[in-house]
Amino acid sequence: MKRLPGLFNDSFDEVFKDPFFSRNMEYMKTDIREKDNTYILEVELPGYQKEDIHMELQNGYLSIQAAHHQVKEDKDDKGNLIRQERYSGTCKRSFYVGDNLMESDIHASFQNGELTITFPKETPEKVEESRFIPIE
Repeated sequence: MKRLPGLFNDSFDEVFKDPFFSRNMEYMKTDIREKDNTYILEVELPGYQKEDIHMELQNGYLSIQAAHHQVKEDKDDKGNLIRQERYSGTCKRSFYVGDNLMESDIHASFQNGELTITFPKETPEKVEESRFIPIE
């Protein structure tokens, strides 16, 4: 079986070794498993809900995006605001899964902060048998 090189190597990882980006790389830690004729991606998304997660397949790339918004208010007995904190964050990651995959080939479930995605290995295109080329 042919392995998908882009699935196992994030092409932009080198760019994000800069300390400015290091915080974002802590999110969406992913395990990639190979089983029979299937790839299994297990993406960690603690604190997110199913509704926060969106997936898109475009030009052979599977993109996963998670957006999280939270507001925490602490009020005293009289209802006076003592503290209010806000958090908003988005993380996104893309994997090359092959040009022949359709949305219907990809299955995903979300449970206990882990997104599990399964899809079939891309079958290599059949190489045509030799054909003679006429010489003019």
